[in-house]
Amino acid sequence: MANHQHETPEIPKEVLTDLNQYIKYLRERIFFEPESPVFHYNLGIAYARKGLRAEAISEFKQAIECDPTMAQAYVNLGGLYFQEGELDRCINANRKALEIDPNLPMAYSNLGFAHLQKGEHEEAIEACRKAVELMPQLLQAHNNLAVAYLQVGRHQESIAASLKVLELHADFAPAHYNLYVAYSATGDEAKAAEHLERARELGYPAE
Repeated sequence: MANHQHETPEIPKEVLTDLNQYIKYLRERIFFEPESPVFHYNLGIAYARKGLRAEAISEFKQAIECDPTMAQAYVNLGGLYFQEGELDRCINANRKALEIDPNLPMAYSNLGFAHLQKGEHEEAIEACRKAVELMPQLLQAHNNLAVAYLQVGRHQESIAASLKVLELHADFAPAHYNLYVAYSATGDEAKAAEHLERARELGYPAE
């Protein structure tokens, strides 16, 4: 089922006002130019920003109908499917994006996340490695890579991936926790304890 979240509370009031005006503007433009993939795409982005996933999905689909080569629309569509828990649809959408443009780091990152959630660890590793190869600063892909390596017992590679996460964001709590697990598995109790303490200081995992 689609999750209709109206006006997400994190958006400051003045930003929300601008966003609502932008949505109104785009809807008016689409009324006169219904075949414009760019207007549909931008409206999809705006709806996603507001947390209106079903509306965003509809607009990205319409953008693709207007321009089947719009790879970024597939990437965003896949990301929304992931949020909806529709992992196979997420995978299919991002694969279509990569058929159009094989150099989209976010498409690989989305694929890695979806495969990881499905327990398809080798596919997750392959996708996440490609994502970080294309965009080395993509923190979430490094973190997913660390988790996938942990799941298949490749502890040293997991440690390397988590250390890369901490280079990008020293206080990223899940990376500290992943290091605790990986160092524990390798018998390095001192480093394991150090990272567990830091993860807990940062509130992870939540009690």
